[in-house]
Amino acid sequence: MVSPEEFQAVWRTCERFVGGSYPLSPKAALTALAEDVSEEALADVYGTGDLLTSFEAEVAALLGTEAAMFVPSGTMAQQSALRVHADRSGVRTVAMHPRNHLDLFERYAYQWLHDLRGIPVGSPNRLLTLDALQGMHEQIGTLLIELPQRELGGLLPTWEELVALTGWAREQGIALHMDGARLWESQPWFDRPYAEIVGLFDTAYVSFYKGIGGLAGAGLVGSAETIARARVWQKRHGGTLIHQYPYVLAARKGLRERVGRMGAYHAHAVAIAAALREVPGVQIVPDVPQTHMMHVYLNGDAERLAAASLEVARERGVFLFRGLRDSPMPLWNAWELSVGDASLDVTPQEVAMLVAEVLERVHA
Repeated sequence: MVSPEEFQAVWRTCERFVGGSYPLSPKAALTALAEDVSEEALADVYGTGDLLTSFEAEVAALLGTEAAMFVPSGTMAQQSALRVHADRSGVRTVAMHPRNHLDLFERYAYQWLHDLRGIPVGSPNRLLTLDALQGMHEQIGTLLIELPQRELGGLLPTWEELVALTGWAREQGIALHMDGARLWESQPWFDRPYAEIVGLFDTAYVSFYKGIGGLAGAGLVGSAETIARARVWQKRHGGTLIHQYPYVLAARKGLRERVGRMGAYHAHAVAIAAALREVPGVQIVPDVPQTHMMHVYLNGDAERLAAASLEVARERGVFLFRGLRDSPMPLWNAWELSVGDASLDVTPQEVAMLVAEVLERVHA
């Protein structure tokens, strides 16, 4: 079995990377942040201070909302939003896709900490549909929609489908929350301003490290009254750290530098998918990619694929992936590929060549 340490050791020797952005050492990352802030800037203190509040205002302006709140994690942002909606409506149910992030990766925190109840809607292998929502016979307090649906390879609804979903919820008096951890990379698909997309929802969560490369942290946006209520839950969750400025500076830098590159990332992902489509033993989901992420399914034993990918990385100096995701299909394993700055320096044809080489070694 290939250990995480082996992956890390090879990763350190590589000069180019098929996925993501170029890695920086802690010293290099912090030096870059120091260059991006004036000598006069003061550290935030327990959630106050111009450095923090000005960034929150910048995020709110970009997303077209009255207010924004910076929090240390997306899990905290999601819980705070859902709790505010439940307290306001008195209805503690949250309808969401069966393969949602809150259940799979947040360990049902909304249930254990806030006594909220999740209701899975529709097929786990398809996007949430209006028919599935209309076919429910339970009272819904909040509808959560994830844009894009990570577990489906970054699938997105059409704009018309999204408008229909949110419009129906509003007609029913249901609060709308967006799990927008990857909202940044969804914009090219919708081809609309971020404010127009977010405007369909009451609250939205965005990540400041997924896609834009911050150190950590998340934003929650909504009306001024909703965010004021959410700040109470931020405090109760321990989210008003004494200083958050390293995370804020990294988020600000990533937002300003990378949001404008999302179209280029998406175009490169589409080109990589087209090249990989010609490689035997490869399947792309979705094909064609709708964001700059996709799931690349590789035919072969997971351990042999991992070992072969490290051999190729050592020899070629190009890192492919750290690990593979399980697949319901026997002898198929998924690589979650997200395009970033480093990806742009590896041609789609070279990606296809490297993957073909890995598969040849596995099936030799």
